[in-house]
This record gives sequence, C-alpha cells and structure tokens, in this order.
Amino acid sequence: MIDLRLLREDPDRVRASQRARGEDVALVDSLLSADERRRSSGVRYDELRNEQKSLGKLIGKASGEEKAELLKKAGTLAAEVKAADAERDEAAAETQRLLLQLGNLVHPEVPVGGEEDFVTRETHGTIRDFAAEGFEPRDHLELGQLLGAIDVERGAKVSGSRFYFLTGVGALLELALVNAAMAQATAAGFTPMLTPALVRPQSMAGTGFLGQAAQDVYHLQDDDLYLVGTSEVALAAYHMDEILDADRLPLRYAGFSPCFRREAGSHGKDTRGIFRVHQFDKVEMFSYVAPEDSQAEHQRLLEWERQWLTSLELPFRVIDVATGDLGSSAARKYDCEAWIPTQGKYRELTSTSDCTEFQSRRLQIRMRDEKGTRPLATLNGTLCAVPRTIVAILENHQQADGSVRVPEVLRPYLGGREVLEPVAK
Repeated sequence: MIDLRLLREDPDRVRASQRARGEDVALVDSLLSADERRRSSGVRYDELRNEQKSLGKLIGKASGEEKAELLKKAGTLAAEVKAADAERDEAAAETQRLLLQLGNLVHPEVPVGGEEDFVTRETHGTIRDFAAEGFEPRDHLELGQLLGAIDVERGAKVSGSRFYFLTGVGALLELALVNAAMAQATAAGFTPMLTPALVRPQSMAGTGFLGQAAQDVYHLQDDDLYLVGTSEVALAAYHMDEILDADRLPLRYAGFSPCFRREAGSHGKDTRGIFRVHQFDKVEMFSYVAPEDSQAEHQRLLEWERQWLTSLELPFRVIDVATGDLGSSAARKYDCEAWIPTQGKYRELTSTSDCTEFQSRRLQIRMRDEKGTRPLATLNGTLCAVPRTIVAILENHQQADGSVRVPEVLRPYLGGREVLEPVAK
C-alpha cells in the first residue's frame, strides 16, 4: 500500500495514478475523508483519556460531596472514552480497508492505456523464415506429440481442461530448464529457494494478489489457505514482520515452485496445448533493496531475463507494459515476449515488476540504516515459466522432420543431447 502521508500531501498525484490505471478515482477522496476521521477521532480519544487520568487524580484527593460529584462525572467520561475508542477503531479499520484497495503509484514514464497500449523498447534475435526453409512449421502440441513429450488428452482425463502431462523428453526438458535457470540465478548471486505452494491469507493479501487478481486464485476454504500463482508470494512474505539491516541488502532469492491459476476470463483463449494452463512450474527471481535502488535493480532483473532468453536462442522483444495492465502492486513492469511462429506474434514469457514499497508496507517489512527504520522496496522477475518456454523452444527450434534442436545452454542438462528426435510419425 502507499504512504498515507504522500496521499495527504499530494492527492492529485494519487488521483492521476488511479486514473491512469483505469481504477476508481473517487476512492482517493473516500480515503482522505476516512483518514481525517481516523486522525480526528484519535485526537479526541487522547484528549478524553488525558481528562480521565486528571480526573482520577482529583478523585483520589477528594472526599464527601465533592468526591461523589467527581465520581459521577467520571462515569459519564468513561462512556465518552469508550465511544471515542470505538469511533477511532472504526475509522482506522475503514482507512485500512480503503487503503488496501488503492493500487501502487505508477511510475511517471509508464505508457498510459490498456493491454494493447504498451511500448516496445527493443527486439532481439532473428525470426526464422520457414517458407524460405521449405516447410510449414508445426505448432508446439503437434511437435510435443511427435516427440512423446506432451500429453494433454490424458491430462484432461485425469484433471480436466488446461491440465497436461510432460512425458519422456518433455519431463527431461522441464528439469533441464529449471536446472539451467537456477544455475544462471545462482551464478548471479541469487539464493536458491524451494518455496511453499500453500500460503496464509495475510501472505496472499500482503503481496496484492487478493485485489484485482483474486478471481484467478485457488482458495482451500476448509484450511483458509491459498495456492500460489507464483513463488513471488512466498518470497515476499519470507521476511514478513521483520526489520532487515541495510548492510544485508540487496537480498536476492530465486524461488522454484508449482504455480496455480484459475485463468478466469480466459475462456476460449489459448485452449490448444500448454500455453495457458491451470498448473505449471516456474523459477522466479525476487529482490529486497533500499527504495532508492529499486529502479536500478529493475534494470538488473530485466537484464537477467534478457540473458536467459538469449541463451535459449529465442527471438524476443521487451515491452514497457501500460498502466491499465500493470497489476495493483507494480509501479512499472517490463515483459519479455518470445516469437511464436505458428501464432505469428510475440507472446509473454517473462515479466519483471518494480513494486517499490507497496508490498513491504502491507507485509510490515522494514530496513534499518542511518536514516532510521523505514519500508524497503521489493521487485520480482520471472526467469523461467516452464510450459511457455517449452512452447517457444519447440516451435522456434523445430526442424523439417519434426525433430527439435536443443539450445546449447540446455545440452549439459540433457546428457549432451543436441536434438530431440520424434518417437512417433
């Protein structure tokens, strides 16, 4: 959540951010009003409590009719204190409720608009001309079936639509991707982490996933636990309610976990194959830094994503995501989108977000330096979302006979294998 002092000092900036996101601007004024009630009721409560304490001292010294009169006044004052306390608590709860609905302040350089209003920052790699090579590219599902790597029919039989099995070289390819991604992250100084897939409500809410994204979250009602859609949730909550010494920063973690998403609102989209599924594995980068270092860290995370996709020899572009597609926690977000030949377009493979102090305020994570104790900044970046990366590898590195060339970075993790060969025609 944002700093209430900033809201009070510059409400127009917050209104502009809400407007750019396409969110409710009136929420700002409702929050300002609730905050004023919270502060005034707090002052009123303190005044009454001080009066009550002073009266108590007088009662101790009084006797006779004077004491009886003071005791009567004390009874009336006690009721007023109780009412003021209740009003203060109610105003504080309302302020907190509204504050949690407010998205992070967008960075001033973020393009304004919806999903299609992104700005392309750069492109990398060369898109293959399959026509010039003399064959029509197969899509990832056909290739996966030829290789004995992907089984969506039995995935649907066992679990329903948007589930799948990775079999044979498909399973080995996932393990190779995860190990290669973790090797890159470890070499860059990240601490490898295997994280819980189930988290408590405060962890999910603290990272901002029970706001706009709530419809995509699986909830186990009997246990009041949530299945994570990304290990970002567990990595952000890892230091919940802690104060970190500044000399420990930056802290960088690379988390591996299964991820679960309802994909609400995606009916009819990407139904073929494994591009958009309910369960997948992912390697996620997560950083804790001083707020003044967050923009530089954001560029580092983006560079590690570029390094990863380049090592996989994939053509991709980097886009600056528009305000209406940021998600509530992000002040700025870059997506790396790989070219998918059979779709004839770029599709998101990785994403990195600068969440500034938004998550740390909600999770009560602070840093201690010469300036005192203050919230720090959190950032996240996908390194490898496995199914989509498999889609891009199969389609971009396919050969005319249905085999798939293995990028060099993955070969040590596949026993030196240079090509994935079809097992069925």
